Amino acid sequence: MSTEEQFLTRRVLSMQESQTMRITALANKMKAEGKDIVSLSAGEPDFPTPDFVCQAGIDAIRAGFTRYTANSGIPELKKAIVEKFRRDNGLEFTETEIIVSNGGKQTLANTFLALVQEGDEVIVPAPYWVSFPEMVRLAGAEPVIVGTMLENEYKITPAQLEDAITPRTKILVLNSPSNPTGAVYGEAEVRALMKVIEGRNIFVVSDEMYDMITYGGVKPFSPGRIPEMKDRVIVSNGVSKTYSMTGWRIGYLAGPKWLIDACDKIQSQTTSNPNAIAQKAAVAALTGDQSIVEERRAEFEKRRDYMYQALNGIPGFRTALPQGAFYIFPDISGVLGKTFNGIVMKDSADVAEYLLRDHYVATVPGDAFGAPENLRLSYAASIAALGEAVNRIRSAFK
Repeated sequence: MSTEEQFLTRRVLSMQESQTMRITALANKMKAEGKDIVSLSAGEPDFPTPDFVCQAGIDAIRAGFTRYTANSGIPELKKAIVEKFRRDNGLEFTETEIIVSNGGKQTLANTFLALVQEGDEVIVPAPYWVSFPEMVRLAGAEPVIVGTMLENEYKITPAQLEDAITPRTKILVLNSPSNPTGAVYGEAEVRALMKVIEGRNIFVVSDEMYDMITYGGVKPFSPGRIPEMKDRVIVSNGVSKTYSMTGWRIGYLAGPKWLIDACDKIQSQTTSNPNAIAQKAAVAALTGDQSIVEERRAEFEKRRDYMYQALNGIPGFRTALPQGAFYIFPDISGVLGKTFNGIVMKDSADVAEYLLRDHYVATVPGDAFGAPENLRLSYAASIAALGEAVNRIRSAFK
């Protein structure tokens, strides 16, 4: 028995390392060694934080706003979040139904820790964001992975959901727009899924982090808008993606007051309040001029269109058209099992490593998202960088 197995807890041993972080670290290491890496692996916008948001942070420092705040977030920010939900999502919450945390990851981790325990099951559609199953395991519950298909735009169907439900089901995780696929659930699709769990004691964790980055007039529909589901829907969001504030670490959660109070309790004994300065910056982001959000969304849409056309032109690759977020998730089964440059492509991890080490393009293997025949590519990069990446990928598999 190794030292790790002897002393570490089962919940930690059952968790996997974040593949997105691992690939990004390797790409950064190669960059530091002088390699010309085109990185399409990181899940963050390439745009800077807007100037007016940065200025709010600077003003907070100069005003001495650097001490502890209320554990669940400052009232000013909670008020801005309530208004954001009403303005952008058609959701009605009070400030007592909001908690602000250190990024979207903490809002979700708090939720799972508060709601699930040994023996519970959480339904997670795949492809999934890498942290969903690991957070569920950390909380002591069991993720039930439900695979989806490219032909269905990687969305879970009501029939699949019905089949996955057992007496132990506690939560359905819904991520729309999706990381990694860019899939967006419309109103009819959400209502059909909610009909399946109507009358059952099942909660819905709705991760809506990319809600303002959608294309072609498509708009995500939050299950929290369905009156009958209001008491069982927990909505997670944040400022990271919409306002290019990944490093500021501000996420927020909305849901029934009793659950928010529980998350507040957990947070009070783990991290306490989120960063005071970043909270002031988040207020500025949510209440300031929103035109920059549309400008950047439009630029992402141009990049999406380019990547969709370019990747579908590479033999062995096929992809759905993303409706949101800034990722594209090609099925690469057409190159698996083949040999390139003397290397057999057994799975997506082999493909990602081959592209990085031999062609200097950083992607993320689909294994990390529960889809071993896919790659995740972020198009949060300039058109020039995307063009170079596509040329290298095409050359790698010609």
